Amino acid sequence: MKSITVFCGSSFGSDTIYEEQAFLLGQTLAQQNIQLVYGGSETGLMGTIANGALSEDGKVTGVLPQFLQAKEIAHKNLTELILVETMHERKTKMNELCDGVIVLPGGYGTLEEFFEMITWSQLGLHKKPIGVLNTDGFYDDLVKLVDNMVDKGFLKQVNKEMLLISDNINDLLEKMKNYQAPTVSKWISKEKI
Repeated sequence: MKSITVFCGSSFGSDTIYEEQAFLLGQTLAQQNIQLVYGGSETGLMGTIANGALSEDGKVTGVLPQFLQAKEIAHKNLTELILVETMHERKTKMNELCDGVIVLPGGYGTLEEFFEMITWSQLGLHKKPIGVLNTDGFYDDLVKLVDNMVDKGFLKQVNKEMLLISDNINDLLEKMKNYQAPTVSKWISKEKI
């Protein structure tokens, strides 16, 4: 993997472990010569992961809608800042620039970005690994929800296994490097899963 897109919160969260892990992930990506692609902001975990990568002389590309740049939240020290018009263009560009995706803790926006990327994978629009860094159990309830989707017949087990989950950065990156996309994609059918 030469580049990874990271989706995460524009806030720091209620525990310093989220900020610490975001900074460490940025450092680790840079140390492994993996370019960081992210939302371009200097705020919250977004700014933290960029600062982590930059502290190790990593290459960092931000993708930011112009209306957010106008609020002066753009990170000023990035390798490259790409300005786009809309939030959807932002996700599309971030997808184009990466070989994989990692999701850190965040709110509605982070979940929306994550679910769009995993849905595109389920539909066969890309075959990139999608990693969830489950810092301090942040995504435990999401994992339970996905299990429930499988149990209730709304998601196939093979699609659940597309999610690579770990609370350890190096373990997660190793899972992503070894990922093989499933050959079965989503289909629309009247039959039960």
